[in-house]
Amino acid sequence: MLFSSIPFLYYFLPSVLILYLSAPPKIKNTVLLISSLVFYGWGEPKYLILMVASIIIGYVSGLLIEATNEKSKKRAYMIINVAINLCFLGFFKYSDFFIENFNAVTGFSVNLLNIALPIGISFYTFQILSYTVDVYRGTVKAQKNLINLATYITMFPQLIAGPIVRYVDVVDSLSERKLSFEKFSTGLRRFIIGLSKKVLIANALGEFCATFKASDDKSLLFYWVYAISFCLQVYFDFSGYSDMAIGLGKILGFEFMENFNYPFISKSISEFWRRWHISLGSWFRDYVYIPLGGNRVKKSKWFFNILVVWFLTGFWHGAAWNFIVWGLYFVIFLVLEKTKVGKFLTETKVLNHIYTLFFIIISFVIFDAVNMVEAFSYIKVMLGLSSVPLISNEFIYYLKEYAVVIVIGLIGATPLVKRVVTRLTETKIIKVIVGIFEPIILITLLVLVTAYLVDGSFNPFLYFRF
Repeated sequence: MLFSSIPFLYYFLPSVLILYLSAPPKIKNTVLLISSLVFYGWGEPKYLILMVASIIIGYVSGLLIEATNEKSKKRAYMIINVAINLCFLGFFKYSDFFIENFNAVTGFSVNLLNIALPIGISFYTFQILSYTVDVYRGTVKAQKNLINLATYITMFPQLIAGPIVRYVDVVDSLSERKLSFEKFSTGLRRFIIGLSKKVLIANALGEFCATFKASDDKSLLFYWVYAISFCLQVYFDFSGYSDMAIGLGKILGFEFMENFNYPFISKSISEFWRRWHISLGSWFRDYVYIPLGGNRVKKSKWFFNILVVWFLTGFWHGAAWNFIVWGLYFVIFLVLEKTKVGKFLTETKVLNHIYTLFFIIISFVIFDAVNMVEAFSYIKVMLGLSSVPLISNEFIYYLKEYAVVIVIGLIGATPLVKRVVTRLTETKIIKVIVGIFEPIILITLLVLVTAYLVDGSFNPFLYFRF
């Protein structure tokens, strides 16, 4: 079930909120857990068994780790839990990838398993791993209440697209949380804005990208506008889902971390990754990069640490070579930016933005490619190394059709609108006017989204490969 769907918006969510808000505090977690299991099992009930098994293994592991005082046993329990959950993830997400590559190298014809990827497995696996590791480190106490732990892992607002919520950040809220009209209204506002970003902007940009790929009349500018549009599509899709998750979290009494912070205004690749998918970046930093030694080691080991983290980051995004190459691609720039050349690129005004945006756009061409052959062919054209026309009639036609949404996307990807609204609301009169018109605007957006969804328009789910 998708957030951007009629069944979720007008059947599932209202029913859950009525039950949840009317339930006594003692059973709110039970209501939320059952609702989350229904949400997850809506499309693929058989994978509920896998999720429940992962939860129980994580729960038992946490208790065993805390129950012993022997460091070797604590470490053993933690490693076993990590290994089992990574095996689950590896089997369901990467089996066919390894079989395909084994066949390619050996010439054998081992049959593919064709296993459907359980949606959200990458997210809830990381949450279980972080919980177990934190219990091992002594950062948090093991959760004695299975329902509370299961509620944390299965919580539907962030289950399928993040942000990756850490147990340490919500442990207090699991046992006691305050609901208020202010939190509800703030959360609802955030949810509608995120929903609008996903449906009205990301989906429209996705239509343009799909049109480009189906076109037989491509041109140099068509390639570049497609690449820019795809960057914006992923941003509005992913940040939109994060906004919806954060908003729903507030409604339910939880505070989830921000996941995006206007990454396209970055002046370096390093800054971009501090602003993009923040929860994933911080997860790899705290559970992979720092345990490996971080940057407090000799240069060769530091380079190895970066290589490992970005190989895993790329592979986490999907079981295909283009994702691995996409991850390793960033290693080049993260290392480069520590050199004199890199510092010149990142510290020179205007040039730093051009440098960052250029290589980020190229990276998303790799990310979106079916394979590396397609990726290289696209990049070759974009660099002017292929004989395609500068412009084409089809490009002009579709640019006219999608120009407005592309411009909205470009503006919306910057903090310009937020700054203008903040500045205006510093005046009392304007603040009152905004307070009056904001509900009208939000209702209008919800109506537009509903009309779009009822129409059965383009509504892709980008996270099926995660």
